[in-house]
Amino acid sequence: MTYTIDTQHSSAQFKVRHMMIANVKGEFDKVSGTIEYDPENPLAASVEATIDVHSISTREPARDADLKSPRFFDAEKFPAITFKSTRVTAAGGGAYKIDGDLTMHGVTKPVTLDVESVSDEVKDPWGLLRRGTTATTKISRKDFGIELNVALETGGVMVGDHVDITLDVEMTRKA
Repeated sequence: MTYTIDTQHSSAQFKVRHMMIANVKGEFDKVSGTIEYDPENPLAASVEATIDVHSISTREPARDADLKSPRFFDAEKFPAITFKSTRVTAAGGGAYKIDGDLTMHGVTKPVTLDVESVSDEVKDPWGLLRRGTTATTKISRKDFGIELNVALETGGVMVGDHVDITLDVEMTRKA
């Protein structure tokens, strides 16, 4: 069964250390793509997703502009982050691991998404069938060529290398 990612009800959030003392959170609110999913054969699932880099929001316009600049994501040159699955394995309790290729900032690296169980299908008031799930992973900014950093005079760096990512996905198909 082919599902379409509902862009109005899906997002990609991130969390990264700031100045070695606190976390800064943000999100991309334009996530799109397709998911092949059959609850009778979940290991045959596949995912192709795209995140619009221009949709980044950290609730601070100046920071968002900096993140879109060539210093970080370079959104004009690399306007999308993509994920294409390569394998799905069971992780127990209805959870899954989805291996795939993440392309960001012109660099493609393998990542593994830890996926919670997929919800039961429900019919919405508009006649669509819906499912939802949440997936998480952790990446290194440096692995994707996003290396800009400022050393702090007290030691450490301005922005941490490791980034925690959470994907909240709602998907639809025609009844």
